[in-house]
Amino acid sequence: MPVKNLFSKYNIPGPRYTSYPTVPFWTEPPSKSEWENEVKFTFQKTNSKEGISIYIHLPFCESLCTYCGCNTRITVNHAVEKMYINAVLKEWALYLELFEEKPRIKELHLGGGTPTFFSPENLQMLIHSILSSATRCPESEFSFEAHPNNTTEEHLKTLYALGFKRISIGVQDFDPVVQEIVNRVQPFEHVKRLTDWSRKIGFTSINFDLIYGLPKQTKAGIITTIEKVSTLLPDRIAFYSYAHIPWIKPGQRKFTEADLPANEEKLELYETGRQMLALKGYEEIGMDHFALPTDSLYHAKIEKHLHRNFMGYNSHSTRLLIGLGVSSISDSWTAFIQNEKKVEDYYKRVDENTLPFFKGHLLSKEDTILRKHILNIMCYGYTSWEQEHEQFETLERTVQELKEFEKDGLLRTEKYGVQILQNGLPFIRNICMAFDARMRNNESNKVRLSQTI
Repeated sequence: MPVKNLFSKYNIPGPRYTSYPTVPFWTEPPSKSEWENEVKFTFQKTNSKEGISIYIHLPFCESLCTYCGCNTRITVNHAVEKMYINAVLKEWALYLELFEEKPRIKELHLGGGTPTFFSPENLQMLIHSILSSATRCPESEFSFEAHPNNTTEEHLKTLYALGFKRISIGVQDFDPVVQEIVNRVQPFEHVKRLTDWSRKIGFTSINFDLIYGLPKQTKAGIITTIEKVSTLLPDRIAFYSYAHIPWIKPGQRKFTEADLPANEEKLELYETGRQMLALKGYEEIGMDHFALPTDSLYHAKIEKHLHRNFMGYNSHSTRLLIGLGVSSISDSWTAFIQNEKKVEDYYKRVDENTLPFFKGHLLSKEDTILRKHILNIMCYGYTSWEQEHEQFETLERTVQELKEFEKDGLLRTEKYGVQILQNGLPFIRNICMAFDARMRNNESNKVRLSQTI
């Protein structure tokens, strides 16, 4: 089947699979005591061997990027910084009470929002307080997201001194027309300056976030953007599909579907970018990600320790992820929870000395098995299930659904496994949906999701 026909066939609403089950299909919320017990169990089992991961959500931004699907709070009042940091540290203290030994941090990521909205001094206070009650694993990775317009050299020096060696720079697109409509105007010179500073200071991995499918985006614009990006040669590139969800993010109503590239145009944007990145020496990693062969993400794929969670693709795997801050998601491997989404609600809960989550999910045995297969596919494009085949009826239906992808030349089925082919990589979310029993069993809920491609 021609690629454009496949795009029309498979460009349907679907999850991004940073977890399984995905958030819209969580149905078994843990109680406070159940979540605490899940955290204790996983921590005791894994802390000494693999450590834990920490994600800290810093939600504040001075202006709204209208393409953004993240949980943000728009303000120019920087007096909010210390109050928020104090709340995050209160939440961290509640987790420390559950641990019987010092946590060993394998990975720490600052996301947002705009982490560099916070002053270098306040970020230092936050990270120093976290680290004062923990130890760092020898091969730990600390990373943060940076806005080219407000990240200063002092931000970089401060975070580098605290152990951060990875930086993720939000580029999106260099076309001035696109930047204007998504309210993210940042000249190439700002990105170059931030990249040059980072390398001079000693950051060892620089990531650029790019997005295809944005309003007013063109093939010529994508070519120009990637040509400019290639002159800076970031170690990693995330090349995401724009998720149009105006029913969740009203800021996206600044433009309409008429401003977005149509199906075939969006496919051309993706294929153009993908081919250019390959020619520039980038290797494709899982879904939407590319890395130079010198980067740790590439080595993680080759050495089979690539991992994917709510922070995206990671070079290391830990079974316990603690999410701190408003809307953050935590993962104990056997359960998920999400924190309150409104800053005021989050403050209220931590002031009551209780973990501030409002929803979650306890994984069943079936969830755990399906999670493993979806994670394998998202990371390596392959999974096998020989040990579970006879006792797990859900996989029988999955195998039948995979036959349709095989007929379209997207994957190859084996007796007890599946291998995604090169042509199938753009449709990896659709292939994972064949394993998604939770979504299949809740079709009547009519959950609204972004398009898969």
